Amino acid sequence: MVSLRYLVNRPVYSEDSFAEDYKKIDRKHRTTLDHVKAQFTCDTQRVKKTVCSLLPIIGWLRIYNIKKWLLGDIVSGISTGLVAVLQGLAYCLLASLPPRYGLFTAFFPVIIYFFLGTSRHISVGAFPVLSLMVGAAVTRLVPDDGPPVNITGFEGLTQDQQRVMVAASATFLMGIFQLAMGLLQVGFIVTYLSDTLISGYTTAAAVHILVSQLKFVFGLTVPGLSGPLSLIYTLEKVFVQIDKTNIASLVISIIVMVVVFIVKELNERFKAKLPVPIPIEVIMTIIICGISYAFQFDQKYQVEIVGDIPPGYEPPMAPNMEVFQQTVGDAFPMAIVGFAVAFSVAKVYAIKHEYHIDGNQELIALGLSNIFGASFKCFAASTALSRTAVQESTGGKTQIAGLLSAIIVMIVTLSIGFLLEPLPKAVLGAVVIVNLKGMLMQVRDVPYLWRKDPPDCMVWILTFVGCLLLGMDFGVAVGLGAELLSVVFRTQFPRCSVLASISGTDIYRDRKDYLNIFEPEGVKVFRIPSPIYFANIDFFRNKLNEYLGFNPLRVLRKRNKALQKIRKLLNLDQPIDFKDLPIQINWNRELPANIIVPKVDVHSLILDFAAVSFIDISALKGLKTTLKELIRIEVEVYIVACDMYILEKLHSCKFFDSEIKSSMFFLTLHDAMLSVLEKDPVDLEHQQRSEKVT
Repeated sequence: MVSLRYLVNRPVYSEDSFAEDYKKIDRKHRTTLDHVKAQFTCDTQRVKKTVCSLLPIIGWLRIYNIKKWLLGDIVSGISTGLVAVLQGLAYCLLASLPPRYGLFTAFFPVIIYFFLGTSRHISVGAFPVLSLMVGAAVTRLVPDDGPPVNITGFEGLTQDQQRVMVAASATFLMGIFQLAMGLLQVGFIVTYLSDTLISGYTTAAAVHILVSQLKFVFGLTVPGLSGPLSLIYTLEKVFVQIDKTNIASLVISIIVMVVVFIVKELNERFKAKLPVPIPIEVIMTIIICGISYAFQFDQKYQVEIVGDIPPGYEPPMAPNMEVFQQTVGDAFPMAIVGFAVAFSVAKVYAIKHEYHIDGNQELIALGLSNIFGASFKCFAASTALSRTAVQESTGGKTQIAGLLSAIIVMIVTLSIGFLLEPLPKAVLGAVVIVNLKGMLMQVRDVPYLWRKDPPDCMVWILTFVGCLLLGMDFGVAVGLGAELLSVVFRTQFPRCSVLASISGTDIYRDRKDYLNIFEPEGVKVFRIPSPIYFANIDFFRNKLNEYLGFNPLRVLRKRNKALQKIRKLLNLDQPIDFKDLPIQINWNRELPANIIVPKVDVHSLILDFAAVSFIDISALKGLKTTLKELIRIEVEVYIVACDMYILEKLHSCKFFDSEIKSSMFFLTLHDAMLSVLEKDPVDLEHQQRSEKVT
């Protein structure tokens, strides 16, 4: 096969000569005022687009294929609804609330998301991590032992009612944060939560959830704890009471965990052959619930059961402003985490099924879902990966499946909720623990991350440890801080390199990586692989000096001292500027009177700016100082592949003067190298000989 080749015959271009030959179009850039005017311009097309954006249901209903999609949505809705009932009850335990409120959370937010959400597949409702964060706020304000925080609205309420008020108010505030971010178009905020941070965070959350369910598995009475080191204190209280374990609860938990785990593994292994996954959690719930009712587990074996589930819904409730003040530090992390998880899961299924989701609209949808849900005493809603997987894998095509799942939950709430009253809480705890497998197994990412990307691995570890020891709210801050430090570390200490051309080509690579290279004597090509700003300008200057083999400022000072001595020898009374002397000094040769000056074996330096995306004012000053030092010791400097907008900034900041000229900027690295070789025929001859040899 003949390899393709290309031959280009053009002049060597500096930025100045290129600008002379090719005139730029004088484009008018839009000002901030232009953007503001555009935002407030209204026409029919804009109104139509806005309505469709705010009500995504219009978009997918217009293309809804009843014959192909309806049956799948019905099957999916029923399956998801059964799972949502069970998970609503189970995750309520994490939120330290009576189980019936989990059914509310599986209903009200889904209705709003049906109209406003852009994802067609996620199942909105309780999410274990959010439930745990709600539980931390609830137990902090209304502890199991001791009086609640002094809040006016608590007067005359039972402990459960106080906890519901805290959970609903915190959720309402969470919804306000999400709605505000959506209206302000800051959906991009999720990009600051890397996959590594989310992985470390959710793994730590899984550990917290696991520990919080031990009291149900062992049938112990352990107060809910929150705050730093709460995980350790909870474990201490569990193991102190381990001799009081309720054997019946433990046996039930083990049986449920083993059976559910095995069937889930079979579901995963044979998912291609099964029309729908076996709903083993629902099956085990029905079986254990029936056995518990028949044998009266609560009376004979003192097994704690779900208990009273009154039929129907409760009247709406206004949020409490005092609770707002107490939970603002909880609500904001909840808003970020809830959106990040929902958006990440939605993005996976949007890519799989080839449709678009809008981050800002998702914030609005989730925000209003939580505000509406909190008004009816729901706690924080997002999505759960396992429940969403059920909705998608059973044939769900649109949010009609979500709406049907909400109807199933409503039927249970209004009519048959009493059938779940004998259900042991140990079953719910066991179901929660088994469903943690996916999150807990993320710990396997750590060795891979350590081998491939140590800074990313440190983000994971610090987020994980921070969440374990300090709690989920402070853990987010630790993770964000670690992530910020990793970004700073990468840009502040990037991997600089010295380049050389691959012999006979215009291709330049790191000189350490290749054997067949051409590197003209006295010429250095230094690559800067990141933006240049106040934090890394000194690092670049030090690295440049290291690769050059000398410090330009030190050389300049030595030469100025040497000039003073030479003037005295020659009886010259002239200013300290060797360029104005009537003689030419070769600083690399032996000087008279034992005068010693550091030798400079570099006559040309090429700086590769191809990867420099921006440069700030502080860095401009440092760069200008460095260039002047090099020029004053007779090193020709060339800057190549500089971004046009950076070049415009240099002009606007008056970067150029009598020493630093715009003529030192070249289009490409090879343009600059050819210019260097043209000025030094010896190097050109050496290059020609080298090419003949190769």
